[in-house]
Parts: sequence; C-alpha cells; structure tokens
Amino acid sequence: MIFMAIIKGFTLTLSMIIPIGSQNSMLLSQGINKNHHLMTAGLFMLYDAILISLGVLGGSLILSSNDTLFSLLTWGGIVFLLGYGAMSFKAALIGVTADANAVVTKKSVKVVILTSLVVTFLNPHAYIDTVMVIGSVGGQYAGNAKLYFLIGAISASIVWFSTLALGAAKLSVQLSKPKIKSGIDCAIGLVMWIIALSLFMTWLAR
Repeated sequence: MIFMAIIKGFTLTLSMIIPIGSQNSMLLSQGINKNHHLMTAGLFMLYDAILISLGVLGGSLILSSNDTLFSLLTWGGIVFLLGYGAMSFKAALIGVTADANAVVTKKSVKVVILTSLVVTFLNPHAYIDTVMVIGSVGGQYAGNAKLYFLIGAISASIVWFSTLALGAAKLSVQLSKPKIKSGIDCAIGLVMWIIALSLFMTWLAR
C-alpha cells in the first residue's frame, strides 16, 4: 500500500509536468544560457511542493468552487502568456541574425525569481494540474498513505526539474546555436500562445 501510494504520486505528477508548459519553457531557456538554471529548478520544486501539498490537503475544493478566483487567475495567466510568447518570438527573430559568438544578456537573480513566480502562480494550468488533479487524487488517501502519495508527487517534481536544468545546461553549446536557439524560442512562443488559447476556451466553457 505504501509503495503503491508513492508510485502513484510519482507517476501522476510526472505525467502532469513533463508536457511543455511555462515552467519548463523558462527552465529550458535558463539552462541553455546557464543563467541561474539550478536556482530556477529549485524554485520550481519549491513552488510545486507548496501547490501539491495545498491540493492534497484540501485546497482543490476551494479552487474548483470559486468562480471569481478562477476567472482572475485565468485572465492574469492569459495576459502574461501572450506577453511571454511575444517576447519569445522577438528573441527568435533577433536570434536569426545574431552572431554565434554574441554574448548572451543574462537575467539578474531578482528578475529570475520574479519571472519564476509569475510563470507559476499566474498560470491557472499550474493550479489545475497540481492543486486540482494531483490534489484530488491524493485527497482520496487517508492517514500515512496520503503522506506517502505526497512524497511520491514531490519527488517527481524534483527529479524532472533537476533533469531538465542539468540536461539543458549540458547541451547548451549545441542548443545555443543561433538557428537552433531561434527554433526553440519559436516553439516556446507557440506553446505559450496555445496555452493562453486553451485557458480562454476553458474560461468560456466554465
């Protein structure tokens, strides 16, 4: 029972966070540029641990029943994702004509922390995945089993963000080539706009 609760928490969370989203996109960019990527990964682990714990301990009921809160989060997320996507497309256009040896302008610690907060807590998908989906499944467990499910879920976040940060940094030379980097920026911009559209469609259907 204990082992199964851990495995279920781990596999469910991994399936939620592996698909490219705003957190993964930011961490990928930070890793390629070797710009506070380990700190960014650590922040995302912390944020996920907070949100998952909130959901498993009952927060999913609050979020799912509050239409006003859901609408505020959704529209805040849509505005941010559209802006983030536009900046990614702009970076892609600049990167096409950039010199391969050009110096990359790196973000300060404050900017990285602020951006990490925004891509997490202004993204309703983060709440849907962690608080509502993972939280509702974890909420079905009782006693120690709930704790083990939580441990498994948080462990998945730690494993994934560590792997993504280290992998992107290790392959930074190949991934930072102008054409490849521009392609990645275009993909990130497209993903951000698709997520924004999906949030809008979700809001319309609610």
